[in-house]
Amino acid sequence: MNNQIPFFLARVAIGVSLLGHGLVRIPKLSGFSAWMVDKFKDSLLPSALVTPFSYALPFAELIAGLLIVLGLFTRLGLTIGSWIMIILIFGSSMVEDWGAIPSQLIHVAFLTVLLVFEHSHNSYALDKMIRK
Repeated sequence: MNNQIPFFLARVAIGVSLLGHGLVRIPKLSGFSAWMVDKFKDSLLPSALVTPFSYALPFAELIAGLLIVLGLFTRLGLTIGSWIMIILIFGSSMVEDWGAIPSQLIHVAFLTVLLVFEHSHNSYALDKMIRK
C-alpha cells in the first residue's frame, strides 16, 4: 500500500483542525482571551500567565496548522502542534475540564504519530519540493 496518501490525508486533517481553531478565534481575540481568563480565574495559574497565552494561542494554532496543511517545515509544525496540545492538557487539568482532555490527547496522538513517520511518508508536501 502507498503510505504517502494516508499520511497526507491524516496530516491535512489534523492541520485543518489546528488551522480552524486559530482562524475562528483570531477575529474574536479579545472575547476569546476574556473567556479563557475567566475560565482560569479559580485555578492555580495566575492571569499574568493566562492572558498572554490566550492572545498567543490562536496565532500558534493558525501557524502550526498552516505549516502542517502545506507540508512546509512539517516537523516544526507537528512539534509546535504537539506542544500546544500538551500545554492545553495541562491547562485543562488545572481547571478540571476532564471533558476537553480526550480531544486534546487525540490531537497530540495524531501529531506525534505523524512526526514519527514524517521523514519516510511525507511525499505530498512543500518540504519535498524544497528538498529537490
